[in-house]
Amino acid sequence: MIPRRRVFQLRLPSRILELGQRTLVMGVLNVTPDSFSDGGRFSEPESAIEHAFAIERAGADLLDIGGESTRPGSAETAASVELDRILPVLEALRGRLKIPISVDTRRASVAEIAVRAGAELLNDVSGLKSDPKIAEVAARHRVPLILMHMRREPRTMQSGRFARDVMKDVLQALRRSVTFARKASVAKSQIILDPGIGFGKSFAQNYEILQQLPQLAKLGYPLLVGTSRKGFLGATLARDGKAAPPEDRIWGTAATVTASILQGAHIVRVHDVEEMVQVARVADCVVDLKRGPKS
Repeated sequence: MIPRRRVFQLRLPSRILELGQRTLVMGVLNVTPDSFSDGGRFSEPESAIEHAFAIERAGADLLDIGGESTRPGSAETAASVELDRILPVLEALRGRLKIPISVDTRRASVAEIAVRAGAELLNDVSGLKSDPKIAEVAARHRVPLILMHMRREPRTMQSGRFARDVMKDVLQALRRSVTFARKASVAKSQIILDPGIGFGKSFAQNYEILQQLPQLAKLGYPLLVGTSRKGFLGATLARDGKAAPPEDRIWGTAATVTASILQGAHIVRVHDVEEMVQVARVADCVVDLKRGPKS
């Protein structure tokens, strides 16, 4: 039985986003030289700006811009460097891009400047562990806050011991993140939860999380899931003992995007927007038969 997806409303500075009637697709734009997924293809402002418009044309509902790589083993990026990467892109897109922009950052100082430059959502992959003051920025500017679960930090998240019970670990940590956010006066209706696929989980645990998403939905918040091109897919699709490279993980991504939607995800975060918009449209028809074509 497919779980019933709750409907939520997010208040952005420019509009209200309804979550749950259909799946929203968030396109990823990494403006870093060391991204695992695209090898720094969009690290220059000109190419990043061009790609942002391509993501919009492909049908994305949201754009998520990140200036710090948080791939496994990555080192921390200075706030000044992060801002140097994202600000030219934000400034160039302001008033020109029609879809809302989210900024992926672990720093309140970066979040503050990004919101002033036009970002309408904040996406904290550390779930407020790196810098709890991000919640204060979100509350002050009344923008939605995405809280993700990450075990440890990017440099060490895949090298330590994994949780014995991954869903218990995710649920406990996200409850703590929500508590911090609420104490900082972030409205409950402005919080989105992300289980953090690939962030401090074994390959098998990622599949377990996808299977048990309804448990996370019981917390009462909209869900964002990002499986796109991740390492567990490379391992699953390996040939001759070698993991499939990121560019060969599109169909594996499509399968996990479908699974996420059928298990209750409201937003899917992806690199291959045009393809995953089609996947989401069809999966939504399975969730809600009324969406299907009339014969």
